[in-house]
Amino acid sequence: MDLIDRPLDQYDFITFGFGLLILIALMAAVLFIMGLPGRVAVSRNHPHAASVKVMGWMGFLAVVPWVHAFMWAFHSSMTIDVRRFPKEENEAIREEIARLKGETIDTTAVEPQTGQLPDPDGKP
Repeated sequence: MDLIDRPLDQYDFITFGFGLLILIALMAAVLFIMGLPGRVAVSRNHPHAASVKVMGWMGFLAVVPWVHAFMWAFHSSMTIDVRRFPKEENEAIREEIARLKGETIDTTAVEPQTGQLPDPDGKP
């Protein structure tokens, strides 16, 4: 096999090998950066970790959505679902984070809520 009037030798194959290694390293770096907002959100127990993760992967090509997802991952939003009390909301967020990490969580340890609003005077 000739390349520009000379046969390929061992140095040409070494060059091709290094080029392939550089390409693989570049792809690994891109994949790492694409998933970074989602990993940050999961590690910070963000209540919208799944949304941040999806936005990080989907928004990478347009850059601006990825930057927004990265900033959103560090934002400590205090969104509380009005269908649950704050303790139940925190437990639901912990369960969602555990699901995103692939862990199992014991849901029997959660105390049931009475369904009544707490007394503002602190009386039971």
